[in-house]
Amino acid sequence: MFLFMKYRSRTDIVSQILEAANGGTTKTKIMYKAYLSYAQLKEYLSVLVENGLLEFEKGSQSYKTTSKGLLFLKTYSQIGGLILSDSK
Repeated sequence: MFLFMKYRSRTDIVSQILEAANGGTTKTKIMYKAYLSYAQLKEYLSVLVENGLLEFEKGSQSYKTTSKGLLFLKTYSQIGGLILSDSK
């Protein structure tokens, strides 16, 4: 069913996490939307927060994609578009 996700790059996974957290959401929702184990999620969240792509909001206990994270998503999407247009 999710065969297309079998070989995801770290960049693909980061993109899915940032998409899932856009607007703010909990760890559990990010985990399910990005198809990650809890151990994987903890590792990625730590790295993304450390690098300013995600922020943790203590009051709501949620993660939110930062403006830097949104820029990453925009760039990631543009690169994907270039790759697809070149392969035609």
